[in-house]
Amino acid sequence: MTASTKTASTLTANTKTASAAIDLNADLGEGFGRWRLTDDEQLLSVVTSANVACGFHAGDAATMRRVCEQAAERGVTIGAQVSYRDLAGFGRRAMEVPPAELAAEVAYQIGALEVFARAAGSRMAYVKPHGALYNRVVHDEEQARAVIDGVRLADASLPVLGLPGSRLLALAAEAGLPAVTEAFADRAYTDEGTLVPRGRDGAVVTDPDAVVERSVSLALSGSVIAHSGARIGVRARSLCLHGDTPGAVGLARRVRERLVAAGVRLAAFA
Repeated sequence: MTASTKTASTLTANTKTASAAIDLNADLGEGFGRWRLTDDEQLLSVVTSANVACGFHAGDAATMRRVCEQAAERGVTIGAQVSYRDLAGFGRRAMEVPPAELAAEVAYQIGALEVFARAAGSRMAYVKPHGALYNRVVHDEEQARAVIDGVRLADASLPVLGLPGSRLLALAAEAGLPAVTEAFADRAYTDEGTLVPRGRDGAVVTDPDAVVERSVSLALSGSVIAHSGARIGVRARSLCLHGDTPGAVGLARRVRERLVAAGVRLAAFA
């Protein structure tokens, strides 16, 4: 038995009586025109929630419609993955957008996806920022408030998915929106519980075995090993499985199978 297997076995043994429940989400619809980045159809057979790109960092009308239809067929919850307007940079470049403009653009993206979710017989059930915007609203009060203003403009009852301890979730709660915490098994964490910037070495965890074991740890113990080697608390209701990494579908299936074997109940939060 390997050390990682022993760790997973210990976590399972110590939490047999726990009624852990977690949502599995993935960023989907991240293509444009004939170009497709994510294997949406296969990932929709694994996840419980789909963060659908709304055309600003990726995605287009036909892609949004297709992913919403596939999600509805499989009973997967649909969420809007809103972003800075940055198709060329995949939404991962820092941008300076005035708050009123950002709020309007967030509402615009939500509204676009809502049309296709309803047409598919489903609903647009939550909002998650993407890339540079996701990281910006962890600490930036002004940009976080603009995102919340945009969500409220579209639908004042929508849950907001984000990093635990972020300004985004704090402001969502203040505004009466359900604030839902999220974790990443394939991203490195700082000791403060934020994500290590993608430009730094080790920011993305590429070892599939490590990703699987980190998923189990996050679901059962609410903790993960940070980039420094320290164990930190990261309690989350939803676990993100990135769809744009090599072997994403196979890895997502392994994560789901291990979580179920560990007694974790998989359930969408919205």
